[in-house]
Amino acid sequence: MITVDCKDILPLKSPLAVYTADQVGAAPALKIREFVLDPISDEEIDSASVIKAIKAFLDSLSIAKHFAVIQNKDLISIVALDDFKVEPQPTQPTDQFFSCIHCGYVTQFEAVYNNHMKIHYL
Repeated sequence: MITVDCKDILPLKSPLAVYTADQVGAAPALKIREFVLDPISDEEIDSASVIKAIKAFLDSLSIAKHFAVIQNKDLISIVALDDFKVEPQPTQPTDQFFSCIHCGYVTQFEAVYNNHMKIHYL
């Protein structure tokens, strides 16, 4: 299990968690200022792959030069290098993500999530 500290990029935490989890094959669990990646299979998550995915995400937004990605054991921190501030995106009811605790399935829609959860209890 790997924890990613996002305190310097809070407005991007949810999309970063989904992107990173998709790239490394993990289930994301969102917390207030961080997210946790839990492996779907019995194999451990490679922290180098997580760092590579985070850097690719930041690169895609052209803000990678403003942040450093630092690893300390199972904690990966994204730290601002300068006074660059990530602008908060306008919040909408569909800005939330629902993640299945059983298999890691992620959706923006609560109704789809509820229907998905039913398959685990048949």
